[in-house]
Amino acid sequence: MRLRIASRGSQLALWQANHVGGLLEKLGHSFEVVVIKTTGDKMQSVSFAQVGMKGMFTKEIEEALAEGEADVAVHSMKAVPTELMPAFGLAATLERDDPRDAFLSMRYESVEELPMHARVGTSSLRREAQLKLRRPDLVVVPLRGNVDTRIRKLESSEYDAILLAAAGVKRLGLERWVKRVMPASEMIPAVGQGALAVEILRNAVEVRNVVRLLNHSETEMAVRSERTLLRALGGGCQVPIAAYAHWLSGSMLQLQALVARPDGSEVLSYSEQGSSPELLGEGVARELLRMGAERLLSDLDGRSTAVPDQP
Repeated sequence: MRLRIASRGSQLALWQANHVGGLLEKLGHSFEVVVIKTTGDKMQSVSFAQVGMKGMFTKEIEEALAEGEADVAVHSMKAVPTELMPAFGLAATLERDDPRDAFLSMRYESVEELPMHARVGTSSLRREAQLKLRRPDLVVVPLRGNVDTRIRKLESSEYDAILLAAAGVKRLGLERWVKRVMPASEMIPAVGQGALAVEILRNAVEVRNVVRLLNHSETEMAVRSERTLLRALGGGCQVPIAAYAHWLSGSMLQLQALVARPDGSEVLSYSEQGSSPELLGEGVARELLRMGAERLLSDLDGRSTAVPDQP
């Protein structure tokens, strides 16, 4: 079968689409990449926190699927809304790459080494909140553009440091700029970070049967736990929400999660273990709400908007 893969046009997105295509080739199929320009790609001058819509990196790609211009779509999982339109479904979650965040700098080795009031680039409220929790003096500056564009801005001294997803940096072979990969104990990742999702039309049975062979069940279950938590918290509210699930053994997941104010002045975190991804996600969300997450969500809803955490 020849499969048309819809993808954004960024260097990272094309790497991801071709990676999935290469896996399909190993199964005896062929592929071509169909480049789609999304709303998120068209709004490079606006910070994520100012954009008022979900699915800003997936909407036009889903339209291409619906109109028969493509058979499958490849997304960074963290860009995929927790609620899909009824016509679409996720056929596969690929084995997760490094889920952590990376600290990149030309002169400094870590967050602790940054001078007072250093400029740090990120457009992720999740990263900003956790950064401010550790270093409230830092000046967090919005950072947009593709991974290579962001690194060029670092090289030109617009920023003292930037934070990016480690997986994206590694996929593009740009690890030389990484001074430190931050463990989840310091910076809890975004929901789904490091994982790739393959989306199809829900009624495309033949395509599903092919793509499903790429699914990595352990990653799928871990990510499902994180996405269940995000949905239970009402992830449509734009506040810093972080969640990371990993396997402790063959049957037990641990999910750690965080809800915070963007300035780091109030942070709620909780961790729990369980064997059911959905029950674990719901349980951690319920405990965070009991601790006061509902108040944070309510206080901040409307000041900024729900957009996916990006590279």
